[in-house]
Amino acid sequence: MTASASLSGRRIAVTRAREQTPELAVKLAGLGAEVIELPLIAVTKEIDKQALHDVLSELGTYDWIVFTSANGVRYFLEEFYRIYDDVRSLGLLRFAAVGDATAREITAHHLKVECQPKIATGEALADALIATGSLDSAKLIVVTGNRNREELVAKLEEARAIVDRVQVYKTEKTDLAAEPVAADFRAKGADAILFASSSAVQSFVDQAAALKLAKDAKRPLAGSIGPQTSETMKQVGMPIDFEAKTPSLDALVDALVKKLKV
Repeated sequence: MTASASLSGRRIAVTRAREQTPELAVKLAGLGAEVIELPLIAVTKEIDKQALHDVLSELGTYDWIVFTSANGVRYFLEEFYRIYDDVRSLGLLRFAAVGDATAREITAHHLKVECQPKIATGEALADALIATGSLDSAKLIVVTGNRNREELVAKLEEARAIVDRVQVYKTEKTDLAAEPVAADFRAKGADAILFASSSAVQSFVDQAAALKLAKDAKRPLAGSIGPQTSETMKQVGMPIDFEAKTPSLDALVDALVKKLKV
């Protein structure tokens, strides 16, 4: 079997939000997989207007802006460009990104990422920022969703940074009960199901009735993108059949291929 067809004949369920699914689906389809999209979560723009106003009106006083997701980059910069027509209004802000997808979204705006951890977790991002030696009394903007990165902020504040948080999106569970794709999943199952966030794991558990497999359906192996997702899977009693070596989509796909390799 060639590398390009290493998932030929395999049904793989992905659980990311609809707007986040294409990148992973393309990777899987390129390996010959049949992709079953189960968008267990939805990500929508939701701005904390007062917090956003406060930081945008004082951008010149901040040293770092910290992004914990590509969605945060996208929605924050949408609001920035709505108010300012010149990227130079960002001043001397230094940019930090939690992982590759977030960094790509930043660089797409011709902005330089000056801090990115080797492991894509909030804790590792805090450690990487602390390692720059630039946080004592520094002012940081941490852009988040409604599920705030408490550990990240706590570690930054312990390092004597002054942290202002701005929520620009929210993550919510979806209801797949009446969706044809859920009926297909219940009837046929899949070879594997991929979880890329704790939110998707919790939504899967909450929708257990809507996703309960038929007697003859294939029971999928469950794959995790990394430690935080795996911890949630353990907490809800879900087996972890494989885990990405590093928290990235490429590593998750690699772990899947290795697990299913004949």
